[in-house]
Amino acid sequence: MYSFDIPENITYVLDRLHSAGFESYIVGGCVRDSLLGIPAHDFDVTTNALPQEVIDVFSDMNVIETGIKHGTVTVVSGGENVEITTYRIDGEYLDNRRPSDVTFTRNIENDLSRRDFTVNAMAYSPHSGLVDLHGGVQDLDRKIIRCVGEPDRRFGEDGLRILRALRFSSVLGFPIDDQTSSSIHANSHLLKNISAERIFSEFAKLLCGRDAARICEEYSDVICRFIPELEESIGFPQINRYHLYDVYTHTLKALESSDCDRTVRLAVFFHDIGKPQTFDGEHFYSHPKISAQIAENVLRRLRADNETIRAVTLLVLFHDRHLEPTERSVKRLLRLMSFEDARRLLQVMRADILAHTDLVIDAELPKIPLIEDLIDRIEQQNDCVSLKTLAVGGRELIDLGMSPGRKMGETLDALLDAVIDGDVANEREALLELAKTLINK
Repeated sequence: MYSFDIPENITYVLDRLHSAGFESYIVGGCVRDSLLGIPAHDFDVTTNALPQEVIDVFSDMNVIETGIKHGTVTVVSGGENVEITTYRIDGEYLDNRRPSDVTFTRNIENDLSRRDFTVNAMAYSPHSGLVDLHGGVQDLDRKIIRCVGEPDRRFGEDGLRILRALRFSSVLGFPIDDQTSSSIHANSHLLKNISAERIFSEFAKLLCGRDAARICEEYSDVICRFIPELEESIGFPQINRYHLYDVYTHTLKALESSDCDRTVRLAVFFHDIGKPQTFDGEHFYSHPKISAQIAENVLRRLRADNETIRAVTLLVLFHDRHLEPTERSVKRLLRLMSFEDARRLLQVMRADILAHTDLVIDAELPKIPLIEDLIDRIEQQNDCVSLKTLAVGGRELIDLGMSPGRKMGETLDALLDAVIDGDVANEREALLELAKTLINK
């Protein structure tokens, strides 16, 4: 009835435990994804064998005992780590993050009852079939995210489950059960107890889902718990000949049109967050700069990695830059950022344009593929767009009698500008002649 493509190294672990007289199942997300026909990648194994019994069963293999306190033993099977966790009952959650203690049990029903959502509370064994005690299959058929048991209790145990529910809803495209949804809104304050890193991880995954815009709209109050800077943009008016929507709704429309690249989605989410602070009654001058500052502050607070902070901030800062499908315009952009950043910037720009009125779409959207083609051509031709590819450098200017310092930097910048603008060829002799002229000014 059900088809599960279980890797050989996982099957070996299940068979070994079964042969030793123990129950063993794959559990959680891998079961959910298999039932949905989605390739499963992370396979977790659960068993009624106690940790020491698991160690004994695999005594001839490489066993890692680092998670043994919580019932997890890692076995290296087929060159990969396989986590095997004993059925358990969680103790009291005192900090809305993790149980104070765990009790091992021989009963899989107890183990599945502690899990977050019905679609994640199923287990499968090649030897005994599917165990679904909480209606997980039915909820997959109904395409709904629902807590196991009482939602307030589940979220009270671990506040991160609030964002996990939103992430699963976004990624799978499943709406959230009414009772579970009400509990999410009522318990969103519990996110204050969750580490910034865990919040960012879930939020970034949420943004990459197919239904990210819907979730960000329906649960904006939840998102404002950890990004309070967002609140001012919700409902902030900007309707004119260029805009159809308020600031936040425009952002959501742009999200719907953006590629599922994490950096791009984050940049789209933050691209106009500074608009309310820059409104002068008619215009939003400097909103890219303020939005970039807010994005950087939020991402640092959420402990995002440095590369994500750099890239997202850059894309937000330049998202409103005027670009034309000309070599000069594109090369001037490439002087400021890498080819990869430029391509992502165009993805952000495309999403932004599509969330405007037809006036903007008709004028600006046709330019995007032309600019993309120019970027590809400039990269393939290895045209000079940075000081690294300029035919002269500081050493040549020193030979002309210039001392290292600000003046040298300004001169090199001027030479690069001249090359990009097509005023001089990127050739050593031509550049040295121009440098002499600049030095003698």
